[in-house]
Order: sequence, then C-alpha cells, then structure tokens
Amino acid sequence: MMTEADDKDGLDVQELVPVEGGTWGGLLYDNPPGLAPALIWSFRFPFKEVTRDYGSSRIFFDIDWLPLPGVSWRSMTGQAVRGAGEPAESSVYFFQHHQYDLIDLEIVEQRDLWIHARASLTGDLDGLGMDSVTACAWLHLDGIQVYLSDITSAEFAFARLPDFTTTEGLLYSPLPNSPSFRFAPADF
Repeated sequence: MMTEADDKDGLDVQELVPVEGGTWGGLLYDNPPGLAPALIWSFRFPFKEVTRDYGSSRIFFDIDWLPLPGVSWRSMTGQAVRGAGEPAESSVYFFQHHQYDLIDLEIVEQRDLWIHARASLTGDLDGLGMDSVTACAWLHLDGIQVYLSDITSAEFAFARLPDFTTTEGLLYSPLPNSPSFRFAPADF
C-alpha cells in the first residue's frame, strides 16, 4: 500500500482540468477454473498535465473491471451504477495509480461511438489528497477485446461476443503483441 502524499505531492481538485481524448471499451474475459466468461467495461477520463518541482505527470481518472450485465455497446444511454466497489477498480493516475474505493457512473447520452459519461470516485485509499473526484466528458469507443482461455483465433473470439453484446458494426482490429483479440467499429 502506498503512503499518504504530503501537501506538495498531493493533488488538488482545482488542478483537474479536463482535456479531450477520453476512451471507453469492453473486455470479454474468463479466469479458469473460477470465473466464467464476463464482459466488463472501462472508462478513461483525461486531464491536463500537472507539474511539480521533480517533473510532470499526465492525469487520468480510470474506471476498470466494471460489470454492466446485459448491456450492448450500442445502447449505453441510461446505464448507471452507484457505490460500486469490487470487482470494479478505480484510480487517479498522478505519477502512479492512486486507488479509490467506490464508483458512481452514469452514461447520460450516446452518439454512435461516443458516450457522455459522468463519474465520481470516493474513498481515497492511497492518500492522494482528494476524498472525492468527479469527471464529466465525452468518451470515444476504443473497441472490445476478447481474452478467453479457450479462444485461439479472431474468428472464434468474434463468435463468442454475441452472447454478451451486439457485434453489429465491429471488425477485427489486431493489437500488436497482445494475446487478446480486439474488435472495433468499422470507422475506428
């Protein structure tokens, strides 16, 4: 566990200046023998770089491993979670990841590959200096990755997706040096 940041190393909420470039995406994975295949979602909200005497750091507000059962990537509007914890993870990246305890997320609107998302993280587990962090931004779909233990080809990976989300408009989009198979919109 990380130690609490002192005042000069911490981050102040007023330093969080949103910038464009946020992303969202899915991951279909399993973890034999215990976890059955599940589709989970990730959301990244970027902020302007912040400088300290010892260097600069880009800032990201990340939500990962968030289950939204029965959700299609084409119909995210209205999805919401309140007080989500494990298995979901959340952090603010400032020189390193600083974990947060609970997640509130709402997908306000969707326009094709873009979602307008509002999120709050609470419970500063690593002492970054902000008990609560909020973000609101338009995020672009990065694709859906398939990482299943029994899948060895993009064709088989694509065949598994319809059990979890629509595949309409998705095409195989290889990730260099990755054991997973990514499917992204045709106009990605």
